[in-house]
Amino acid sequence: MAQPDSKKIFFENLSGAGKAIAVLTSGGDAQGMNAAVRAVVRMGLYVGAKVYFIHEGYQGMVDGGENIKEASWESVSSMLQVGGTVIGSARCKEFRSHEGRLKAANNLVKRGITNLCVIGGDGSLTGANLFREEWSGLLGELVEQGSIDADSVQKYSALHIVGMVGSIDNDFCGTDMTIGTDSALHRIIEVVDAIMTTAQSHQRTFVLEVMGRHCGYLALVSALACGADWVLIPEMPPEDGWEDKMCQKLSANRAGMKRLNIIIVAEGAIDRNNKPITTEFIKDLVVKCLGFDTRVTILGHVQRGGTPSAFDRILASRMGVEAVLALLETTANTPACVVSLCGNQSVRLPLMECVQMTQEVQKAMDEKRFEEAVKLRGRSFVNNLKTYKLLAHRKPESELPISNFNVAVLNVGAPAAGMNAAVRSAVRVGISEGHKMFAVSDGFEGFYKGQIKEIKWADVGGWTGQGGSLLGTKRTLPAKHVDKIAEQMRMHNINALLVIGGFEALLSLLELLTARGKYDEFCVPMVMVPATVSNNVPGSDLSIGADTALNAITTTCDRIKQSASGTKRRVFIIETMGGYCGYLATVGGLAAGADAAYIYEEPFDIRDLQANVEHLTEKMKTSIQRGLVLRNENSNENYTTDFIYQLYTEEGKGVFDCRKNVLGHMQQGGAPSPFDRNFGTKISAKAMQWISKKLVETFRHGKGRVFANTEDSCCLLGMRRRALVFQPVVQLKDDTDFVHRIPKEQWWLKLRPLMKILAKYKTSYDVSDSGQLEHVVRNRPKELDASVAM
Repeated sequence: MAQPDSKKIFFENLSGAGKAIAVLTSGGDAQGMNAAVRAVVRMGLYVGAKVYFIHEGYQGMVDGGENIKEASWESVSSMLQVGGTVIGSARCKEFRSHEGRLKAANNLVKRGITNLCVIGGDGSLTGANLFREEWSGLLGELVEQGSIDADSVQKYSALHIVGMVGSIDNDFCGTDMTIGTDSALHRIIEVVDAIMTTAQSHQRTFVLEVMGRHCGYLALVSALACGADWVLIPEMPPEDGWEDKMCQKLSANRAGMKRLNIIIVAEGAIDRNNKPITTEFIKDLVVKCLGFDTRVTILGHVQRGGTPSAFDRILASRMGVEAVLALLETTANTPACVVSLCGNQSVRLPLMECVQMTQEVQKAMDEKRFEEAVKLRGRSFVNNLKTYKLLAHRKPESELPISNFNVAVLNVGAPAAGMNAAVRSAVRVGISEGHKMFAVSDGFEGFYKGQIKEIKWADVGGWTGQGGSLLGTKRTLPAKHVDKIAEQMRMHNINALLVIGGFEALLSLLELLTARGKYDEFCVPMVMVPATVSNNVPGSDLSIGADTALNAITTTCDRIKQSASGTKRRVFIIETMGGYCGYLATVGGLAAGADAAYIYEEPFDIRDLQANVEHLTEKMKTSIQRGLVLRNENSNENYTTDFIYQLYTEEGKGVFDCRKNVLGHMQQGGAPSPFDRNFGTKISAKAMQWISKKLVETFRHGKGRVFANTEDSCCLLGMRRRALVFQPVVQLKDDTDFVHRIPKEQWWLKLRPLMKILAKYKTSYDVSDSGQLEHVVRNRPKELDASVAM
């Protein structure tokens, strides 16, 4: 992809030569911190700066000596997949004192460090900002003491701070996701999925305590991801009399043939009087009121452990690079900032604005202003809570609106993890809106064969954690069978369609749109939700299923690389799925620390292959023991996986040997990741709400029927940068390469130079999309509900 000349090679304008950057991790550890450290070190070295590790957080900064070491490229090898933080983290009382900060300033000045990248929570970042504000005064004191000379004060006059939030609780306002949160959700969901099987066997109730002393994010999102019966969080304590309501809900679920109950409690859960609600209290309550066999499981530090998820590795890598860019661009007047993602976009936010809002949440909770506390957490948190309530608690029949509309939901294309969560969400939201919901088995093939039946609330219980497609899905397109499909639409009086699927789903809606000219039955609201591991649907940056596939690729690559530990140098050639779309190969390569990723969108020839082999050979001779090369299955018809394997084997003789692996359909299987469960749940709920609105708008009272034949009544709901957007499918035609089944423009191509930089290639890097300093917005407009996924 051609870049504007002014931005093409950014280090011509943003050189780090002569600068020193130090990176430290502070406070509680979080999975993904190592990926952030690795990115800061490698990006810093790439731009010509000196980079230092500060071991043991602020304690190491105060103590100095061997705790502050210069970092090399090789010193961050093989740490991407390691949980926790390899440079250590410690809580430091001494840094809270003026004398401690004076020692820290002296240790930094001695090494010429005036750029700090701090990875931690709000306490760590607040401490860094105070250090920055005191910096000139501290240098003055050091001159008076004779510790440094006056020239040093002039030379190191300003301290620049950039923060990255590493916290599994996701308790920092202003950011969509903090480093470690997604991995913690993986740990929780793994445990919940395992517990559900034993709970079902014995008809037990399980009460699970998850971390979150002051923030209920983990509890809320894990409850949404596993379909828990009840959730208790500190931001929204239950109404008085909740005990009876909870027991009634558990009892009703058992009466509805459900063999288990799951209750999730945040460790900081409180009632309306700010008194703690403990897991033991809930257990005793359930046993006393219902007599159910009840067990308590406290997950504890399991949530902090284990390898980081693909999402956290990518988030941390992108943020590490963005942090270095922010440090290079900062001036003496630039406020300390936090780098993060909003939707798919990098953002920089003033550090203290975020800290103050985070503190306001706790203040609101202490003062029992719980509604305000929820709003201060951000729109994503509000939407999570609303969606959970909508899906977990069924209104009595008497309270449901009567719409007299029939809505059909079906899956089209290849199966993708998260499809079932999307169907469950659609069915339950549809029922809550008063519609009669119909499930179509086996896509449009089942549609024309009449495999259509009404689906009820209880029918989709337990679907969120199921992989594949329980409805069944086929690639069959409707064009050849429109007459039979129209007949089925008429027979079942279908007033709207929700199609969940990949590229075939888009083609299907285009065909049905064309068929409107002949069949009035298709003049109904139709919406598509993208679900495909390939992530190749135009109009959406992300698709349901892609995150699960990325985690499968990342986990497998970790194991494959580990298989060569302790042996001679080895390079692995891995083939990924994706059709002609290189998303899985590129983003999987970034998450797994690949040396190269070959894709169709970025043409390559024998010279590129040769350059890659030589580059890897050079690295093998000097530092690394294992290499990783990913290849998208359709990246090139001649340079096949076998060809690349044979080329690397031949050219690497005497330096490394090769192995190849084709990952195949394991990328489509398995239980959906927390990200895909929640993305599927929330995007599908939004699609159903759109359908309800369109049904009302297009109902012709004179004719007593729905009639929708405008372009905007047949849409794709996709995530675009920061927004969830409904786009008429006909308008997406110009954005689509129908021959290769990919969008003409793909946002993730901008990540490719990042992958190359972290693999030690000299390459151009476009900074036109890097974050700009923004202010924290208390209530974003509805269309900017960026964090639909989590």
